[in-house]
Amino acid sequence: MLTVSNLHLHYGASHILRGISLEARPGEVMCIMGRNGVGKTSLLRAILGLQPTSDGNVTWVDQDVTRLPAHRRARLGFASVPQGRDIFARLTVAENLRTGFAAAPTGEKYVPEHVFELFPVLKEMLGRRGGDLSGGQQQQLAIARALVMRPKLLVLDEPTEGIQPSIIKDIGRVIADLAAAGEMAIILVEQYFEFARDLADRFAVMERGEVVVSGVRGEMDEASVRRTLTV
Repeated sequence: MLTVSNLHLHYGASHILRGISLEARPGEVMCIMGRNGVGKTSLLRAILGLQPTSDGNVTWVDQDVTRLPAHRRARLGFASVPQGRDIFARLTVAENLRTGFAAAPTGEKYVPEHVFELFPVLKEMLGRRGGDLSGGQQQQLAIARALVMRPKLLVLDEPTEGIQPSIIKDIGRVIADLAAAGEMAIILVEQYFEFARDLADRFAVMERGEVVVSGVRGEMDEASVRRTLTV
């Protein structure tokens, strides 16, 4: 289980995260919601070790990883699907997938067949360059690349952004299937309320660097959450 406790983060004099606490458990989706600029991506960067924090702790399976660099966290099983996808445009789909081998466990540096079961379109496009794919196909590739790492913690930053509705449904199904398998904890940052609500086992709504509403899905006051998300 991932535990974030009283996390603070500064960019210079700007106080970006203010005492964030949350948990992500295997077999569950923790969904983080909030308007643009409230600190959601900064929180993910802190969890992944991409941004140093000012105070607080990040714990993974009883190990304090707060000061571990990103590559060490990757070897512990942290995998990211970043906002904007960050596909290597000049590399083929197969080559993009192989970039996930760097953090994959020894003896498992191959693309598992279940990745193509989740995203069959990628198997048909292995020789195509990443930059030639549609936005939805690139998003599927970004998720598949993360899965090549055999993650224990999967972090997704707004996977529905700029994606056509049919692909959004496919991505939602994949996230639900991964959670149901019970082998990883999933953190999902999302602004599309219905998508987030339907997937979340737990949720946290951020405002100005703080969690202002949180709980389990069955306790969610949808009207209150929607008001917080409205500009």
